[in-house]
Amino acid sequence: MKAFFFVFLHIMNTIEEKNTPESSSTSLRQRTARGLMWGVVNNGSMQLLGALFGVVLMNLLTQVDYGKVAMLTIFTQIASTLQESGFTQALCNLERPTHRDYNAVFWFNIGMSAILYIILFFSAPLIVWFYNDPSLLWLSRYLFLGFFFSSWGCVQRAWMFINMKNRESAIIVMVAMLVSSSVNVWMAWQGYGYWSLATQTVLFILVISLMNWYFSPWRPTLHIDLRPAFRLFGFSSKLLLTNLFNTLNAHVFSVLLGRFYGDQSVGTYSQARKWTDMGANTVNGMVSGVAQPVLTQVRADQERYRNVFRKMLRFVCFVSFPAMLGLSLVAHDFLYVISGTKWLSSARLMSLLCVYGAFVPVSTLYAQLTISMGRSGVNFFSTVALCTLIWLGLILLRPLGIEMMVLFFIAINVLWLAVWQWWAHRLIGLRWTDALLRDILPFLLLSIGVMAAAWWVTLPIAQAWLSLMVKMTVAAILYIGLLWVAKAKILRESVRYLRHKDARD
Repeated sequence: MKAFFFVFLHIMNTIEEKNTPESSSTSLRQRTARGLMWGVVNNGSMQLLGALFGVVLMNLLTQVDYGKVAMLTIFTQIASTLQESGFTQALCNLERPTHRDYNAVFWFNIGMSAILYIILFFSAPLIVWFYNDPSLLWLSRYLFLGFFFSSWGCVQRAWMFINMKNRESAIIVMVAMLVSSSVNVWMAWQGYGYWSLATQTVLFILVISLMNWYFSPWRPTLHIDLRPAFRLFGFSSKLLLTNLFNTLNAHVFSVLLGRFYGDQSVGTYSQARKWTDMGANTVNGMVSGVAQPVLTQVRADQERYRNVFRKMLRFVCFVSFPAMLGLSLVAHDFLYVISGTKWLSSARLMSLLCVYGAFVPVSTLYAQLTISMGRSGVNFFSTVALCTLIWLGLILLRPLGIEMMVLFFIAINVLWLAVWQWWAHRLIGLRWTDALLRDILPFLLLSIGVMAAAWWVTLPIAQAWLSLMVKMTVAAILYIGLLWVAKAKILRESVRYLRHKDARD
């Protein structure tokens, strides 16, 4: 896990400037290092725990169980986004948010979540009608409690995010994951089926909200003045709409497959997407946890900002492409080893979705660029256009089958990087040749070549577990070895950093 820390060296080499006061530079360096370290712990531990519990649950639950909960996730996510209204990022974008700002956002979130829960509670029959599944009536009303519980901890989360309390966030997530997943496994073992998955979601959010109160020193007061929230709304409203469209984009398959193909197809897809998201979020969550605070602090100097962003971009590509394309390579063997033939129907979809997952952290970093520059409108319009194209394309391609829909989804998301890069060029002067040809493409082509070689080497191997191990070993050796022979700066600096750490330890 320490290998991730070398990104700090790349970032901080650029952040330090001759005209930057030493104390300020040291403070930013230390905060970024801590943020990256606990970002790794937070996301890595959450994905690891999720994977361990996920393997157990795959053998206790069915595609139908996963499908029913997945079909409802879009409603809880939309409600949660409306309740939060983009204020967390808006507060982060303020140089010095005050108690009045926090307090206004807190009470706005509470009131909005209560109204939304009442609306969704009485709208549950419409959800049953849309999916033609009566079992979703009380399941949805129970699952919707999650976003209401979430509203009570939103401002505390914002405070910790602004102050880069990643260590505390890591502890919160680990405890919430352990508690909720343990209850989930017990209920699944007792035969509660999809109710166990719904309980895990609600309990996970409740524990996180309670622990946010424990770790955050900020407390609300009864003097309710919503005017600061309304002043923030000019910025946060674009983020709100952006997050809504991101939610629609993320759950488009759950809606369309649930409506036209049934809950079993949704379960098959959701399992493939689950493992893809675990891999992508390990990198994505770590970077997004520090990208906006760091980029916001250096945005006054465009050259400095551009260099910091490029170093972050290279790090993301260096880690994300081999990790996710490697997961795509071993998808079939992996699912067979952990669940036998039960979930092999998800293997092909998982292999394809991992290609999409490889580019998710890259897109997220570009989105953070626009937000940190105060251009939430750019992020909004880009996301709306992307989401509209995806929904229209998937609806038109629905008669051709799930796999064709997934291929279209991947292609659009990957090609959309050109749009993000166009905006980056306009906002910070980042040249196409620098970003695409020097920062992204080398790691992408190397990763593709390495995975192709590992696939070819393991063709004669019939045993799934042996094929899985050999593919991972060959891919890792080739990737690191070729970068070392090519004298890649990003790899050599990481090795020097690890040697230095070991010597000090």
